[in-house]
Amino acid sequence: MATAKIAITLERETLREVDQCVREGRFPNRSRAIQAALGEMLARRKHRRLVEELAKLNQKEERALAEESYSGETPWPEY
Repeated sequence: MATAKIAITLERETLREVDQCVREGRFPNRSRAIQAALGEMLARRKHRRLVEELAKLNQKEERALAEESYSGETPWPEY
């Protein structure tokens, strides 16, 4: 994956914690630590958005739609 260099500003305590992770060998350098943190944050955001969208679904309507094309060969699992 292509990368781009950027500059960021962090609070000193946050930078100390990032550096501690690097010293402990959890990450090879600051950049990788920050990449991992941002990656996790973005993945959680996508997951949360998916959960929010799923919560909007009407279970009865979804079951009715599924049953329109259901062959009846095996029973539906209970929700």
